[in-house]
Amino acid sequence: MKTLLNLIWVVLSGLWLAIGYAFAGLLMFCLIVTIPFAIASFRLAGFVLWPFGRALARKPAAGVGAGIGNVIWFLFAGIWMAIGHLVLGFLLCLTIIGIPLGLGNFKLALAALTPLGKEVVSSSDPRAIVYF
Repeated sequence: MKTLLNLIWVVLSGLWLAIGYAFAGLLMFCLIVTIPFAIASFRLAGFVLWPFGRALARKPAAGVGAGIGNVIWFLFAGIWMAIGHLVLGFLLCLTIIGIPLGLGNFKLALAALTPLGKEVVSSSDPRAIVYF
């Protein structure tokens, strides 16, 4: 079931979202200061391309730097990406077939808010952060 949902996801929205995250990551690589944000953007691009069956987990080595980076990310990029995911999720939930995809977008909205200090793992991993 996860594979079928992922295939439908890639066709309807995942490819475009992943391209957007990758493009943002490329832009962030232009400045040395924003390279950690670029890496987080590329991590989210991979996650948004194939989200079902995967989740985020906190990195044990993440510390204060990731927390400060998440605050900066939230203010400048995270809130806008989350709003985009919420709008797309709402639009997908208008159809019966799109409801699981809309729920996936809601999961990605939460992931887009604070991606630093996290890694993408299998949803069966005990470290996985399960939002719903």
